[in-house]
Amino acid sequence: MITQQEYQARRRTLAQRLPQDSIAVIPAASESLRNGDAHYRFRQDSDFYYLTGFNEPDALLLITSGNHSSSILFNRPRNQAEEQWTGKRLGQEEACRVLGVDAAYPIASLEKRLSEFLSDKQAIYYAIGHYPAWEKRVFNAWNIVKSRVRTGIKAPEALCDLAPILSEQRLFKSDAEIALMQHAGRITVAAHQRAMRTSLHAEYEYQLEAEIIHELTRQGCRSVAYDSIVASGENACILHYTDNHAPLKSNDLVLIDAGAEYENYAADVTRTFPVRGRFNTEQRLIYDLVLSAQRAGIACVRPGCAWDDIQKTMVRVLTEGLVALGILHGNTDDLIATEAYKPFYMHSSGHWLGLDVHDCGRYKIDGTWRKLQAGMVLTVEPGLYIQAGIEGVDKRWWDIGVRIEDDIHVTPSGHYNLTGDLVVDADEIEAFMRD
Repeated sequence: MITQQEYQARRRTLAQRLPQDSIAVIPAASESLRNGDAHYRFRQDSDFYYLTGFNEPDALLLITSGNHSSSILFNRPRNQAEEQWTGKRLGQEEACRVLGVDAAYPIASLEKRLSEFLSDKQAIYYAIGHYPAWEKRVFNAWNIVKSRVRTGIKAPEALCDLAPILSEQRLFKSDAEIALMQHAGRITVAAHQRAMRTSLHAEYEYQLEAEIIHELTRQGCRSVAYDSIVASGENACILHYTDNHAPLKSNDLVLIDAGAEYENYAADVTRTFPVRGRFNTEQRLIYDLVLSAQRAGIACVRPGCAWDDIQKTMVRVLTEGLVALGILHGNTDDLIATEAYKPFYMHSSGHWLGLDVHDCGRYKIDGTWRKLQAGMVLTVEPGLYIQAGIEGVDKRWWDIGVRIEDDIHVTPSGHYNLTGDLVVDADEIEAFMRD
């Protein structure tokens, strides 16, 4: 659980990172229609949630810069009639007490008050392009301030992107965040285990997806971190396959990429296993190669390791392995230089993980791949995808798709695998599915 004190500390940190006499404007997410008058389940904007822990729509947070900053919230007022239909609201008085903001106003007063808070500021910081409707309201308020400059009011001179500042702050996870992500990882492990065992008797991909969702929900995760990928046979060669409707064939592999979202923090795990519990020879060879690459990539993770060192390490292992299997031909260095592996491995080593499954934070700093630091969380996810019909590749390898992915916390002394309890060795997978 993240405490009010931690949310307040995050706001203070952001305030100190803002340039002098500036103000940050952070909108909450709005409710979104699914169809007709039915809404999607509400999911709060990650930046807004990171700074408040507040899970209502139609809200706006203002943070002024400096060591003596203020946090001002605009949110929906209490309304008994509407609350009977859609649930309790925090309101303004409780917002100050529960969230620890300095002031709270009804969202309906925003048009009048926003210009007041923008007055005498040097710059406005906002996630430009993220919420156009909110951006329009910011521009309108800014124009009101500009219209009053002859009265002696100073208008902001610039609208700046907040993302570079806030995303770097979010990149480094606190102990409380790591605990939530570890819990999301544990639930995700249980969901994958359930799918593995169910696979022995399942008939369709969507049945495995149903088992995953059941386990996540049973353990308190009402939402997935992203649409689950349950891809069997040839579908495993489609990186973001989400149809999940094909029949499960006894001799195929099934690739499942699925993760829980727990208190808005994501897990992201992939395992590939035989539908009926036993790898054939070709499947096992490809699987073991991908696993060797992942283990080599994870071993790189430590403070000081450059981001692309993970990818380089895994590319070398995969390329050498493809040569050994006769799928690629030639000198390993030459094949890497010409990216001959790309038809089989076309994505990167992984991504940042946190409130978003593809979490914020730069991968390069001043054109150079950044060095890992303690507190970061990333995925490590090599794969091989051998589509039918690839020229020069023997048919016995066709339609084998394998990806293996875990969530790795960078620690001061190295790393910790948040999802390492999920079986990954081929022999262990077969034994687990037999039990």
